Amino acid sequence: MAVSTASTVSAAPAALHPARPHVTELRLSAFAGHRRAVLRFGPLTVLAGPSGCGKTSALRAYDALARLGGGAELGAVFPDPVACVPERARPDAQQRRGFRIGCTADGPAGPVHLDVAVQAEPELRVVGERLTADGVVLLETALRDPGRRAVQAAWHTAGSAPVTRAPLPDDRLGTPLLPLRVAGRTDGQRRVLAAAEQMVVALRSVFACDPRPGRMREPVPTGFGRLLGGCDNLADVLWRTRAECGRRHAQFVAAVRAGCAGPVADVLAEPAVDGVVRALLDRGDGTRTALGRLGYGELRYLALALVLFTGPGVLEVDPAGEVPAALQTLTVLADGFDRGLDVRQRAELLGLAARMCDRGHIRLVAAVADASWTAGADGVTVVHLVP
Repeated sequence: MAVSTASTVSAAPAALHPARPHVTELRLSAFAGHRRAVLRFGPLTVLAGPSGCGKTSALRAYDALARLGGGAELGAVFPDPVACVPERARPDAQQRRGFRIGCTADGPAGPVHLDVAVQAEPELRVVGERLTADGVVLLETALRDPGRRAVQAAWHTAGSAPVTRAPLPDDRLGTPLLPLRVAGRTDGQRRVLAAAEQMVVALRSVFACDPRPGRMREPVPTGFGRLLGGCDNLADVLWRTRAECGRRHAQFVAAVRAGCAGPVADVLAEPAVDGVVRALLDRGDGTRTALGRLGYGELRYLALALVLFTGPGVLEVDPAGEVPAALQTLTVLADGFDRGLDVRQRAELLGLAARMCDRGHIRLVAAVADASWTAGADGVTVVHLVP
């Protein structure tokens, strides 16, 4: 895979909402095909570049940080860690190889930076983590004894002792564990907790999405009610959302009408036999079209529009339950955002995304091969990945 570099050009930015923690920068110091790449995000960001430039791996790194921020174990996040190691990376004297990723989250605590070093070989483990703000190291971990399944951690105290030291597990991030370890008695400890909370909240509400029309055509079982990343269970989610908010559903129907062929009076979900539900377009003249009869691009358009109109309570994400929803921002990661879409559909979807992102409740990072069609759109940040 080619080494990627990043440069950013943007139109007039949408209104920022600093009270809601959000990721503003992704750093791929050494990850898959990326070295020393810095990707800076706005509310609506388009990653653009040819096949092999690293768009998908950048989204994968972002999603990995989100899952680690939610407390997931390293092995669940990186089932094939060697694939994340830069291809030409050479092992050290102990035959160790790994990768490094990081991000910046902005919010009430100001910019907070998280950088993580992961060893992929000979065994998967976190070997270093650093959380910083305003040039102050708030948390730092390091692998001192390779024979122990732990890293030595030190976090900012600013009390009678400048730091507190303790071991932390090497199979997950230390940042989301800090609320369980830091008492919050000193100003320094409270600063650590504020920075850790901001980073965790910014990372946890992430939904990685790549609709698969082939799986959306069939009826699905009812009951789960939360949209999967492939949108396989779209009919079940429509069954739920149509009854929850009539105003939002009407806006969704208007968006579907703008992007699908033929008249659309409503988008329905109806139960079939054996506890399954199927989705339909009501044409308004007594005709109902099953989703299975729609085209590939129409199904992807419909699914992405539904994603943009919903939120953490509907999508399969793990938001920070201890933080009010009004202080959280959902980030959608959409690989192949314009795949299968015609000119009208992608323009409609981009306009919808811009409106939703401008409200501050949602952010979008979308990957496309060619971003020329976004030129002139307000509030769009384009990040070019160059092989």
